[in-house]
Amino acid sequence: MLFIQYPKCTTCQKAKKWLDAHNITYTDRHIVEENPSFDELKEWYEKSGLPLKKFFNTSGLLYKEMQLKDKLPAMSEEEQLKLLATNGMLVKRPLIVDDNKVLTGFREAQWEEKLLS
Repeated sequence: MLFIQYPKCTTCQKAKKWLDAHNITYTDRHIVEENPSFDELKEWYEKSGLPLKKFFNTSGLLYKEMQLKDKLPAMSEEEQLKLLATNGMLVKRPLIVDDNKVLTGFREAQWEEKLLS
């Protein structure tokens, strides 16, 4: 299981503590030092069944500075994925990726359902 996170993010810290408390083994990956590639994002998006917007860090400063709320609707999926691949700070975190599931953000109830059952 891949745990993609930004160490300074408090939500990511909570998620990491939760994984550790439940003895879930994962590979830790720093989202800025090793930004997800276009191909990874495309695969995860397709596997997740989530709307592409769920992969954007909509509360992040960069998202707001770039005024993406207004720009994304006019962009194709491919353009959005390429944009996400340019900067880890645009990607919603933490991100859990394993063989058959992709989770964006940390919602404890969802993680319990998807990772412990």
